[in-house]
Amino acid sequence: MNRRPSAEVVLLAAVAASLAAGGLARAAGLAPVASALWAAATVTALVPAVIWVLADLRAGRWGADVLAVLALAGTVAVGEYLAGAIIAAMVATGRVLEAAAQRRAGRDLSALLERAPSTAHRRRIDDAGAPMETIAVAEVGPGDRIVVLPGEVVPVDAIVCEQGVFDESALTGEAEPVLRQGGPVRSGVVNAGAAVDLRASATAEGSTYAGVVRLAEQAAASTAPIARLADRIAVWFLPVALLIAVLAWLLSGEPARAVAVLVTATPCPLLLAVPVAVTGGMSRMSRSGVVVKDGAALETLGRVRTLAMDKTGTVTAGQPEVTAVLCTPDRTTEHVIGIAAGVESYSSHVLAGAVLRAARSAGVPPAHAEAVSEEVGRGAVGMVSGERVRVGRRTGPLPEWAVGVERRGRLDLASVVWVEADDVPVAAFLVRDRLRRDAARTIRRLRAAGMAQIVLLTGDRVENATEVASLLGLDGVRAECAPEEKISWVNGESERTVTAMAGDGINDAPALAAADIGIALGSRGSTAAVQAADAVIVDDRIDRLADAVEIARRTRRLAVASAGLGTGLSVLAMIAAAAGRLPPVLGALAQEGIDVAVIGNALRALTGPVSFRRRRAPDDLLRRFADEHETLLPARTAVRQAADALGDGGGPAADAAVRRAFRLLTERVLPHELAEENQLYPALAGVLGGPESTVTMSREHAEIERLVRRLGRHLRESPDTIQPEQIDDLRATLYGLDAVLDLHFAQEEEAYFTLGR
Repeated sequence: MNRRPSAEVVLLAAVAASLAAGGLARAAGLAPVASALWAAATVTALVPAVIWVLADLRAGRWGADVLAVLALAGTVAVGEYLAGAIIAAMVATGRVLEAAAQRRAGRDLSALLERAPSTAHRRRIDDAGAPMETIAVAEVGPGDRIVVLPGEVVPVDAIVCEQGVFDESALTGEAEPVLRQGGPVRSGVVNAGAAVDLRASATAEGSTYAGVVRLAEQAAASTAPIARLADRIAVWFLPVALLIAVLAWLLSGEPARAVAVLVTATPCPLLLAVPVAVTGGMSRMSRSGVVVKDGAALETLGRVRTLAMDKTGTVTAGQPEVTAVLCTPDRTTEHVIGIAAGVESYSSHVLAGAVLRAARSAGVPPAHAEAVSEEVGRGAVGMVSGERVRVGRRTGPLPEWAVGVERRGRLDLASVVWVEADDVPVAAFLVRDRLRRDAARTIRRLRAAGMAQIVLLTGDRVENATEVASLLGLDGVRAECAPEEKISWVNGESERTVTAMAGDGINDAPALAAADIGIALGSRGSTAAVQAADAVIVDDRIDRLADAVEIARRTRRLAVASAGLGTGLSVLAMIAAAAGRLPPVLGALAQEGIDVAVIGNALRALTGPVSFRRRRAPDDLLRRFADEHETLLPARTAVRQAADALGDGGGPAADAAVRRAFRLLTERVLPHELAEENQLYPALAGVLGGPESTVTMSREHAEIERLVRRLGRHLRESPDTIQPEQIDDLRATLYGLDAVLDLHFAQEEEAYFTLGR
């Protein structure tokens, strides 16, 4: 489909054509025709410029365009048509650049509306076995019994009749599904389990999801427009220019001098340099994986002092991951991962995905499972190698070893997924939403860029939010926030300072719209968040946020510097014109020279690395060792399992667990660490500024190797079975290894693996 050119482009084309035609006529000796064409170019720009100024004055604004009108009118009044045509071309070019830099994509709320269900399934009679009818969601009233099928969005606020499993991340940001037994459930959440019967407690219009939509609409409507940087500078530049022009006329008695002053005062450095810098910054930002919807958003981002960030999906990965596998001494980690993955292969539960990802990372193929079914509130169950294996929640009594697992889950703020064989717990997966690897580095870069306050603003639980904020060193945390609480906090901060909000969920959309600038993660974030935001990170890397802030800050500095340089040179040119040294045409040409200088400086926004990490990061090596970290989960788990097995003293099972841990350490972990030391770290030294940058990690390698050697000496002293007097030191060695490995892996993932593209 052909797009019609914008009014700004048409204006520029008309002015440029008249200016060029006048030049050809002058070259052909047709001076009257040339003057007429240049006068036409001047008037062509003057008419819309007057309209722009009148519109600004009616809105209570005045700025750079006023000088443009006075200069254009002055050249016509004194017959300096060539000067007027040159000014007209600069004014028209500035409007085109500004329109390109600041054309807003709009804050479309269609995604919120599209996600809202249009129909609901209602029971004709109050009986769980009664047939259903499909009705418009507007027809649902309080007290109606409705059915929500698997994967459907709950249409209205309701009460769960029996029990159901719901994905509430759209409203709360909590990644893990929630089991609701007879309690309330809000509209907008997704049924993550089997079909569930609900009792409507509100109409669709009076439900939670409709409120989220209204909040986003109100926030978008109340957001004030951003004043142009050029206008802010023109507030003082305009009176100075007019004063010099009036004095030149009064002191010399020549109106041409006043026109010459206005010509040289034409705010083209403001009308051109600022949009050029902003457009260049937007282009640079786009190449860095961030799309800014308009120039005003980029300018605002360059002034942000407070940043509020959502937790789930923004600073965390946004999906649950297995962090540890604990099992009885008679089972191996690989075995329980295999049987659990076999059953979970047939489940659509969110936590099933975590188990399957853990199996893939560990290189363990799912076992063959048969007759798999879902038990609401319990998980998936099936037959594996003659055992009835259930993966999910545990509702019965726990054996002694499993009590410690539940306690560890609470201490780690992790969910526990139990693996049962013939109704007996044999293993447990600790599952939680991990921090993004690049989150901590991003926070440090944001601080270095001048961000004064960074706050976590989340609907998640207080304990989870507090731990994340502590690990990242944030300035504050607001947990268990409903959308209206998020928007209230953002509005309060925006009154004190320029505030940004970063998020990815539907529950973040109102706050994204309310903030001075909203930044959404677009690859996995909700479409509603993307459409409510002013800037969108197009891939799944939170460090793009730091890129965006750095680019915006640099762009704004260049825009201000260009405008300041141009304004200063224009003041000197005005003084020369007032003294009669620059007639209007030469003044216009001098102004062109000033424009070239300031635009050249503004174009620097297109270039320049954001940070050193983009230069020579060895991507292949980084990806290789990052992938190896994932495959080493069974080996790391075996270390903790062996230490726990020694808790009840020695014995064949404990002895086997310790020897298996030692074998995995020597066969898998140590070769990995040696390869990092000899291949990865030397390659990183050039990127990070020298070998001293990796010396602490090398020291940790040495400590890991020392503890493994100590473990080996223990086993050589007791080749047949572990002796009672060895148990205390063995446990200390194994727990020490577990702690050092956890710390070392976390440091590498944060400090090194985020360097790759």
